[in-house]
Amino acid sequence: MDIQLTSIFIYPVKSLAGISVTAWPVTKTGLKYDRKWMLVDASGLFLSQRKLPRMALIHTLLTDSELVLSATGMTDLAIPLEASGEELISSTVWHHQGPALCVSHEADSWLSQFLGQPCRLVYQPDDCIRGVDPVYAKPEDQTSFSDGFPFLIISEHSLAALNHSLDRPVSMSRFRPNLVVDGCNAYAEDEWREIRIGSIDFRLPKACSRCSVPAIDPNTGNTGKEPLSTLNRLRNWNNKIYFGQNALHDQCGLLSVGDTVTVRLIGNKQPPL
Repeated sequence: MDIQLTSIFIYPVKSLAGISVTAWPVTKTGLKYDRKWMLVDASGLFLSQRKLPRMALIHTLLTDSELVLSATGMTDLAIPLEASGEELISSTVWHHQGPALCVSHEADSWLSQFLGQPCRLVYQPDDCIRGVDPVYAKPEDQTSFSDGFPFLIISEHSLAALNHSLDRPVSMSRFRPNLVVDGCNAYAEDEWREIRIGSIDFRLPKACSRCSVPAIDPNTGNTGKEPLSTLNRLRNWNNKIYFGQNALHDQCGLLSVGDTVTVRLIGNKQPPL
């Protein structure tokens, strides 16, 4: 059986709900509009579901001209895709600091009201280049407001293997991948170092260590022990839990569900489990 790309997910606003698409352009920073926006606190530090699980309850939609945010009890908020703000601030994503463009007071008020905490919505300017950790990347590699890499890849059989060990299965949305593939064995992606999807080449230099976010139910915002408790038993290495593979791309282009996935280089398992 051929390996195929079965799902594509974009997350326009870091840590808010994602969008499933059947085809999507790939730019220098990854999937177009993926994590192009994010929420920050008063100091410019990024906010995520780790601190504010209710962020999972804010849904996103992209039209030809707008990003639309929606949440229960709130009037939909429409934001132009072409940023028009003028205030630049210094933002921080983990160890990276860079400029971010404030979107609007209206967006800040809407998000602060729903989340019950002051926050600001910011946008990555098109001329802001954020590189990727040079330990794992080439000098020309770029990303947006992701944790560190432009892509996260997970196979459907890896999730199926995990769910086989759980009392209650969880959905792929818990792990917030960009690309989901099928037609390979569970955790086959642990060995992939280079693959091609459609016409785009990818490097997979580092397994994804997981934080608390997979324990948050994306439908309710409630936090539980699973699937992290089981992953800790099955996928713990050097005191970190791993599920999925971070990836970098070598070309821009178009990805479509149904694209063939070709494994071009296999290496040692990451993690070595």
